[in-house]
Amino acid sequence: MRVTVNGIDLACQSDGPEDGPVLALCHTLATSRAMWRRQIPHFARSHRVVSYDIRGHGESAAPDYPYSLEMLSEDVIGVLDSLGVERPAVFLGISIGGMVGQALALRHPDRFRAIILSNTISRTPPEGQAMWDQRIEAIRKDGVEGQVQPTLERWLSPEFRARDPETTKWVADLIRATPVSGFIGCAKAIQKLDYTDQIERVTLPTLVIAGEKDPGASVAAAQTIHEKIKRSQLAVIPGCYHQTPIEAPDAFNRTVAEFLAKLG
Repeated sequence: MRVTVNGIDLACQSDGPEDGPVLALCHTLATSRAMWRRQIPHFARSHRVVSYDIRGHGESAAPDYPYSLEMLSEDVIGVLDSLGVERPAVFLGISIGGMVGQALALRHPDRFRAIILSNTISRTPPEGQAMWDQRIEAIRKDGVEGQVQPTLERWLSPEFRARDPETTKWVADLIRATPVSGFIGCAKAIQKLDYTDQIERVTLPTLVIAGEKDPGASVAAAQTIHEKIKRSQLAVIPGCYHQTPIEAPDAFNRTVAEFLAKLG
């Protein structure tokens, strides 16, 4: 379905029992809600699973201007409001979705009963900002295609890519389908990420998930978030790079399910 949120159309869906506890999913840069294909049917057995395409991605509108994490967090609230979600939800975000989760925990703690921050960071360092400048310039010049292979190499381990070429191609197609304006808009938001000194104010139950070998959102970065958010939990998925829900869906789902069960 499509909803109008903050002046643009966003694509979203709701799966599972309408009266179930709500689990909201937010995907990575350069994918769409399709990346949750192993999570949605699993959790929809017990939860109302709300997934959506971030602005600039999938079937959502891709306005051509810089986005911010605050803007992206307000989109989440707009989607939940449009779907009539009134009781507090659990928010699960990966990568940029985890950055959005931090913004939500700081800006709208009353709308959530817990957050799950997967394969993410809490601050973009100066060298990371410079890297994003280079990547944005390359995308402006040559489009998204040049980002496909290096992104796959950061997201999926060599062992997984060799073992499952079909899924690897599917991920590659998700990347190359991302509009240039959406890729750059979200990249601009990531450049300004700076929540490390703020997230100690987060009081929601929090699960932090890392891939053991993630080159972009390291275990050390996850440890920083874990240490800042009091009483948070940290789980490391063995052998994984950045796309833990895709590379190790069973371990990822089990980790999330155990956290959800503790919430009651």
